[in-house]
Formats: sequence, C-alpha cells, structure tokens
Amino acid sequence: MIERQFISRKMKEFKIEEFVSNTLDKDGYSHTEIQRTPLGERIIIHTSKPGLIVGRKGSKIKELTDILKAKFNMENPQVEVAEVINPNLSAQTIAKTIVHTFERFGPKRFKSLGYQALQNIIDAGALGAEIIISGRGIPSSRAKSWRFSAGYLKKSGDIAENFVKTGYAVAHLKSGSVGVKVIILTPDIRLPDKITMKEQIIEPPKLEVKEEIAQIQEEPKELVPEKKKKTKSVKKPKEKKVKTKPDTKIEDGNIKE
Repeated sequence: MIERQFISRKMKEFKIEEFVSNTLDKDGYSHTEIQRTPLGERIIIHTSKPGLIVGRKGSKIKELTDILKAKFNMENPQVEVAEVINPNLSAQTIAKTIVHTFERFGPKRFKSLGYQALQNIIDAGALGAEIIISGRGIPSSRAKSWRFSAGYLKKSGDIAENFVKTGYAVAHLKSGSVGVKVIILTPDIRLPDKITMKEQIIEPPKLEVKEEIAQIQEEPKELVPEKKKKTKSVKKPKEKKVKTKPDTKIEDGNIKE
C-alpha cells in the first residue's frame, strides 16, 4: 500500500514536470523542482529568462497555477521562478537550444552547432562535457550518432550518477526525430581523486649569537686615530763653504791680517 502511494506521487510529479516543460519550452526553461510544504506544494521553475515566464504583472504564473489546480487536483500550488545564473552550465538548457535550432534551420549544420555548443560549455568553466546527437534525422550516410566531447568527464560511480548534470531533448523533423543528450561536469563538483599540493616555505636556520659578541656589538666603538702616512723627506743640496780671508786690521801703523 505504501509503495503504491510513492509510485503514484512520483508519477504525478513526473507529469507536472512534463507539462511545465512543454508549456514553457521556448522561454529559456531549464528544469523544475517540486517541494512539499505544510502550506502546500511548492514548484520552483529554473530558467535563464525569468521575465518571459513571469509575464506582465505575473499573468503567466497566475494562468499556470489555475491550470495546475484544475488539471492535477492541487490544493495550493506555490509557483516560484529561479534564474539560472550561467545557462552554459545547464545541460537541459543547452539541449533545448540545440533542438530549437534544428527545428528552425534544419539539421544540416549539426557538426558546427555541436562543436560551438561544446566550446561555450568549456569556456564557461566546466571540467568536462559531452554532447551526443543521434537519430534518423541526421544527414549522414554511415553513422547515425555523433559524439562531441572535451575535458575530463566521469562515466561511472557515485559522481556520475548523482552529481554530473545531464539534459535530454528531442527534435521532431521532417526527415525524422533527432535526440540530443548533454552531459556536463560542473566546476563546483569536488572529485575524490583530486590532490592539491601545498607549497611549504622553508625558513633558514637562525644562528645563536653568544652573549660576549652581542655585548661587543652593543658597546660603541672607540675612535682610533688614523695613522699618518709616511712621506719621503726630500734631501736639500749641501751649501758649498766659501773660504774668505780674515779681515785686515791696522794697528799702530802696521797691517795685520
């Protein structure tokens, strides 16, 4: 009995999500969240263009709440709109844009469109991404599915099942139906095998200074007189002695030398 209740509840949520996605398909719709509260069911619509979904003075939201009450027997549905900050990291949004371009211009240039969408995802900061375009509508003589991949992507394990974002959309064309699947590994996912190395700064060892050397450095140095440079003495030339005759004296009429 309890299992049937869970199954019926999940089936109702799936039908609500499918209805919302079909009605708001071309308004930048990404995905919906359904939360149960004591006041009623809370439906959060994630979109890259919230103005188109809200409408003028909230007219579109009022119409959507009335349809949910009548079609799905909801007592008090609370519809809220949440903006997708980076639409290039939303898998469902990218799958929807590729499908809309196929419906508008045809699938002839699907290769350039796939590579361009993949480059936009990588430029947005994704660690890895993969786009698979398959179906009868692809104009190819051999392969009916094309795979565009770049970066690092988890394909198995807990991260691949619960954290990697996937989006799927189908384009119904004259040549046949084309399915688009987008898988993105966003940069906010923390991988268990990621190792970060911390740089360790090694400081040089501090030298221990003895007390005596420290005291000598603190005391002021005495002023030492500078030594005078020795200058070479220049020898003066010797003066030649000139012999002179003694003075003559006259004493008593006689001349004496």
